[in-house]
Amino acid sequence: MASIKAKLRDAFAAVEYPGDWCLINSREGTEPFLLEQEFKGKDDWRNLDASFIDQAPDGFGTALSFFSDEAFHFYLAAYLLADVDGLLKQADPVFHLTHGLERGSREEEINPRRYGERTWFEHSRHKFAMFNDKERAAIASYLKFKRDTDALTDLEKSRIDDAIDSYWANDAA
Repeated sequence: MASIKAKLRDAFAAVEYPGDWCLINSREGTEPFLLEQEFKGKDDWRNLDASFIDQAPDGFGTALSFFSDEAFHFYLAAYLLADVDGLLKQADPVFHLTHGLERGSREEEINPRRYGERTWFEHSRHKFAMFNDKERAAIASYLKFKRDTDALTDLEKSRIDDAIDSYWANDAA
């Protein structure tokens, strides 16, 4: 566990805060607005309390769904470290790192009326394109840790393996 945490801290140490103006990926509904208010000025992911990120925004625990790609990249390490420590109850980083990369959702269209034929795989590849090799390797280590230590079903383990094989393994990305 300590080596995974060290790998995550090292891999994400140089990721820059995207700025208050670049925190959310949507202006629809109240959750993005709440997220923007709660994360405004939080420019060091190392200082975020696990209970804060697990509940943000406003108790919904959905921040990972509404972060801009840049903010997701910046704050992700805080979520992964809290999850390794078993401190997350609502936020689910594994879902956000596997959905769209595993066989079950890869070819599924997001919302054809809005995005045409864009699939979850295409969306995920775009979202994760800013992650470098070191960050992808750290994420792969985190996912393997979760697969091997959490009480998961065979299907959940398979989804993790699919995501690692289709993207997070350095040679696949």
